[in-house]
Amino acid sequence: MSIAARTARLAAAALAIALGSAALAGCAPQQNGADVPRIIPAPAAFERLDAEPFRLDETSRVLVVGEAGSAPELLAAQLRLATGAAVPVVAGGGDEARPADILIAVEAGAAEASVPAGPTAEAYRLATGADGARIEAASPTGAFWATRSLLQLLPPAILSSGERPEPEGGWAAPAVRVDDVPRFAYRGAMLDVARHFLPVADVERYVDQLAMLKLNVLHLHLTDDQGWRLQIDAWPELTGIGASTSTGGDGGGFYTKDDFRRLVAYAAERHVTIVPEIDLPGHTNAALSAYPELNCDGVAPPPYEGLEVGFSSLCAAPERAEATDRFLADVTRELAELTPGPWIHLGGDESLATSEADYLELVRRMTTAGAATGKTIIGWHELGASRELPAGTIGQYWDYVTPREETGSAADVRSFLEQGGRIVFSPADAAYLDMVYPDAPSFEGRQLGQDWADGDTSLAEAYGWDPAAIVPDVRDEDVLGVEAPIWTETMRTLEEVEFMAFPRILAIAEIAWSPAAPGGRDEAGFFAAVAGYGERLEAMGVPYHRMPEVPWRD
Repeated sequence: MSIAARTARLAAAALAIALGSAALAGCAPQQNGADVPRIIPAPAAFERLDAEPFRLDETSRVLVVGEAGSAPELLAAQLRLATGAAVPVVAGGGDEARPADILIAVEAGAAEASVPAGPTAEAYRLATGADGARIEAASPTGAFWATRSLLQLLPPAILSSGERPEPEGGWAAPAVRVDDVPRFAYRGAMLDVARHFLPVADVERYVDQLAMLKLNVLHLHLTDDQGWRLQIDAWPELTGIGASTSTGGDGGGFYTKDDFRRLVAYAAERHVTIVPEIDLPGHTNAALSAYPELNCDGVAPPPYEGLEVGFSSLCAAPERAEATDRFLADVTRELAELTPGPWIHLGGDESLATSEADYLELVRRMTTAGAATGKTIIGWHELGASRELPAGTIGQYWDYVTPREETGSAADVRSFLEQGGRIVFSPADAAYLDMVYPDAPSFEGRQLGQDWADGDTSLAEAYGWDPAAIVPDVRDEDVLGVEAPIWTETMRTLEEVEFMAFPRILAIAEIAWSPAAPGGRDEAGFFAAVAGYGERLEAMGVPYHRMPEVPWRD
């Protein structure tokens, strides 16, 4: 019997589990005297099995049937690192699986019949027990997400960066069955490397953290007033003068094209798509300081290291049209050439120094240049003021969970939908990870974060919103996904970024992946799961804030 047929037979049972098991999965139930870890984000369907656990040992192998991509080797590499076992990856051999083995089988259509509606190419089934761990997936992507769930079922030390002693009870995962599929196709995080530059290795580490949470997009904010961070061959001073500064005078930096290709490849291996952002037509002082001809008066302003926004703009004047259009064409072309993913982000926010007429003209020119590369354009919701967007342009909403009438953001969202696009929701008062914590902790003696989005953001606020409930008449099918941005005006290092991101990014990951619960979200169950995930963050050496509402484990 094929994998697809086996999963189809179990479809009705899995759908019933999906309706009733979200709350069950939110707790930490007992099985054979041990806690059953709650996977974050919560799966579509989760069932405890009355069976003995799966146990890794020195004989364990990863067996692969079908084309599973990077999932088997990345899983085996982590298991080897933490346990010291050999954990070979063996092609085929599914009929010879032993109790300590992990079988990964990929077949088109597999697991799709056993899950609720969603991006079914990412669907998977995971079953663990005394006879082994078994993964069935519709694609290499689904297989990879299944391995992230398996790692969360094993003891936290499995995520360590070096060999660890075998924990009490062994390297065991409880007997469970998971049938899973994401709610939204786009599940992202944004990292601002323009205000403070982060080296390639740091960004790769952040990618690893996103992938563990089944977040599949890393939006890199590459340019702003304080710095230009990507090499553009046609305009070399963008990474000469333009990359020399950052917020607070902490030095500059940029990615060469080879650096960026390395990042793209590293992320792709973990099924994460890089979405590069060049912020236009405002937030452009770094570019304007590098090239006088981009300024209306022909005079380059000095590099900027402050915190203000909204004071810079490309020039829409006819006498600067040749230079501006050449800049837009060259930058978007080279950006697209480096980006195998479907999207490039062109900003469009906070162009306060640009008149309405000039803004609409510059949006028309920059989106036309971007669309000419063959990529789909993403822009902050202000782009919706234009009625001339390329068909299918994606809007990224950053207003509040309750839109402010004076901003017109709800109308901007509808504009994207009317022009054939969809929406990514990033409400600033819930999803922005740089907003201050309610208890105002310090990290290594420094106060981090900002409070402009109605003050602080609690974990309950990060968890308690729904993307399809922000703008009236926006349906699930209008929502491409969800994104958690982090802006780095106050953060100089990856450790500071991680401290501000965790644990609130766990809430955004769950909103992006997990099915909407008819009775609302299980906040208590989620908080308990966050406490368990804290042990995994410690195993990985990731700083995080022990928010007081979470029942952390000592």
